[in-house]
Amino acid sequence: MKRTPIPRPRADQPALRTVTLQGRSPVAERTMEFRFAKPAEMTYKAGHTMEVTLLSPPETDESGNTRTFTISSAPDDDDLAITTRVRDSAFKRSLVKMPLGSEIQIEGPYGDFLLHHNLDRPAVFLAGGIGVTPFHSMVRQNALKGGVHRLLLFYSNRRPEDAPFLAEFRDIARSNPNFTFVPTMSQMERSRLPWEGDLGRIEIDLIRKHLEEGASPVYYIAGPPGMVSDLREMLTGAGIGEDDIRTEEFTGY
Repeated sequence: MKRTPIPRPRADQPALRTVTLQGRSPVAERTMEFRFAKPAEMTYKAGHTMEVTLLSPPETDESGNTRTFTISSAPDDDDLAITTRVRDSAFKRSLVKMPLGSEIQIEGPYGDFLLHHNLDRPAVFLAGGIGVTPFHSMVRQNALKGGVHRLLLFYSNRRPEDAPFLAEFRDIARSNPNFTFVPTMSQMERSRLPWEGDLGRIEIDLIRKHLEEGASPVYYIAGPPGMVSDLREMLTGAGIGEDDIRTEEFTGY
């Protein structure tokens, strides 16, 4: 049988690498973080994505064995992490059942949903649900670097049970005056937990309440497509220019 040679990436292409699963843990209901050994030569920026391919999984479906995930760990973290809702798909079931020490293939990093460099302009992050993963990487990396960038994270979920990294963001906000964390819940009537924070969805008045007078932020939106569209429309309706808005849509699979 003739074997098709595996194409090798050019020097300017993201590399294919094999990494091992080191750990996994729940970070919210139906949401898990998966941690892999980070290759010594791998570098990436907060907000980058990578393709994850399961090698010989116990089951597969018509969508195949490869998915794209935002890297939820910070570039300066010791390991490499992705965080995802655990849905009833062959890929997710295989990922959850995979023994520690198993190998997967990754390709990347990819993407341009990255934090701007101008420290004079704050970054306003608007996140819904699992769309918070690029902001988790950005907030962690900023904290590891001393919190020099002014960041504000507005984080919408139905219930506290659904919100990955809620406690971690609170801890970072307590120790870093340059990070403001504003979580808000829209369906607390379905929650079993107490809540003393904001209620409802992210609104322009909530954002303005926490912005310093005269601030000229860059806005970043990540979450389900409908939410991203609605928040973009809200910002443009409030007079925010399209050049100051960056978006990333998260779809379920």
